Parts: sequence; structure tokens; C-alpha cells
Amino acid sequence: MKSLPAFESLAKACSIVGGLILTALTLMTCYSVVGRNFFGNALIGDFELTAIACGISMAFFMPLCQLRHGNIIVDFFTANRSARFNHGLDRFGDLLMAVIFVLLAWRTGRAAWVAEENMGASMLLGFPDWIVLAGMSVPFALTAVIAAAQVFTKPGLDPREAS
Repeated sequence: MKSLPAFESLAKACSIVGGLILTALTLMTCYSVVGRNFFGNALIGDFELTAIACGISMAFFMPLCQLRHGNIIVDFFTANRSARFNHGLDRFGDLLMAVIFVLLAWRTGRAAWVAEENMGASMLLGFPDWIVLAGMSVPFALTAVIAAAQVFTKPGLDPREAS
């Protein structure tokens, strides 16, 4: 979206981080599979690391997804509606996404705080849970800000399309 260039850069940076995490996950999985099948030496905790990496990378892809409106929409009921009606629904959808991601950022941030206080960790590796949760809350908060900005900065309709 042209009207949110600062968010475009941040969202792209988040995507790159998510991609790097998944690339590292892929390399780790290859190492573990080859080690297990050819050398009888598996990487301990590879399933835990896979769960951690998938969760946090998903969070890092959300800002760009929201910025580009890459979420799944079902237009069965709106295909024959006016452009003005659909524009209003899109803005309402952005508002709902902002609320949802504020809640996700708040709850993952709170969960990180509680996990740190309780010294929560993964079972095999003892990897601290709070790191993952805190890492997820940042891109969730950015997604909320992007969605809120889209509610107010989305370009208006052309008067010819307003019917």
C-alpha cells in the first residue's frame, strides 16, 4: 500500500526474519534427518525446535500479510454488492484485525511475562518459553498498528464507483 511506506519497510523486515527462521529450520531438519538415517545420530530436540520456529516465523509473516491484505476472504456474499459496500466491509475487517492483533500481542506478551516468572521451558532442551512468546508479541503488535492505520488511511472510493 502506497500510503504506509514506513510500515512497508518494517513488514518486509519482519518477513525476512521469518524467512531466515524457516531457512534455519529447514537446514536443521535436513541435518537431523541425514544424521538419523545415515549416522545413527539424531539432533536432540528437533521436534521442539520445529514447533518453536514455526510458531515464531508465522508471527513474523503476519505484518506483511496484513499490509498486503493477503488474508483469505470469502466474497460469495459480496460479489454482487456495490464498491461502497465492499469498501466499508474492508475497513470494518481491518478494524477487526486490529482488535484481534492487539489482543494477540497483549496475551502473548502477558504469557511471556508469566513464563519468565515461572521459568517455563521446553521439555527436552529447556529452551525458555518466554523468548518465543515475547518474540511473537512484537510482530503481532506491528500487525495491529498496520491494521489500525489501514482503517484510517485506505484510499476513498472514486465517486463514480460509489453506487
